[in-house]
Amino acid sequence: MSGHSKWATIKHKKGAVDAKRGKLFTKLIKELTVAARMGGGDPGGNPRLRKAISDAKGQSMPGDTITRAVKRGTGEIEGAAYEEVLYEGTGPCGTLYLVEGMTDNRNRTVSELRKIFDKAGGVLGSSGTAGWAFDRRGVIVLAKEGATEDQLMELAVGAGADDYADEGQEWHVTTAPDALHTVVDVLEKAKVPMKSSSLLYLPKTKKALSGRDAEICINLAEAIDDNDDVQNVYADFDVSDEELARIGG
Repeated sequence: MSGHSKWATIKHKKGAVDAKRGKLFTKLIKELTVAARMGGGDPGGNPRLRKAISDAKGQSMPGDTITRAVKRGTGEIEGAAYEEVLYEGTGPCGTLYLVEGMTDNRNRTVSELRKIFDKAGGVLGSSGTAGWAFDRRGVIVLAKEGATEDQLMELAVGAGADDYADEGQEWHVTTAPDALHTVVDVLEKAKVPMKSSSLLYLPKTKKALSGRDAEICINLAEAIDDNDDVQNVYADFDVSDEELARIGG
């Protein structure tokens, strides 16, 4: 749903979970529509649409909802004309943010995001404000028990992946943006189960935050993510698991 890492896990109240699920469906529908508009309605020849459909099914989205979203994208039925946007901003403590969105009204989106940044003491900036601090990468996440290191070397790296990392209970495979779908296809054909595959913006370096600074920056990231036109938000700060538990508690 979002690129802003692990802090979303501190949201656990039922009302918040239900609201997040509704927001997730909205994001998935927009992605289905834009993917179909850009690459056609056949998932066999449209890797982006194929992934969007897989993500939607993974969240138990009804099949007719998926079909309608795709048909809106191909123009078979009427619907809002979404365009992809990318915004950059700065936040408290020198933190940097990239915001991916899909909107049918750029003026509305810019105005709402500017208010969110202003309220947190940040600034919605111009192009180049934060982009320099991130790399565009493909990231594939696999459960640790789903693949061996030898498989990752042979299949993922052999298909063009740049690297893989042991992240405790998971493997994280990184690729160049144009190699992501190739590596995913190879893993799928080898029946290696994947938890997710996405094109993300990864910070080149991370700012470790704690205490009130961590709370303020998490709140800003979540406020951005809650905006209806936002698909993903990326930030260059990191908060330890212990701090997240304290904040969530």
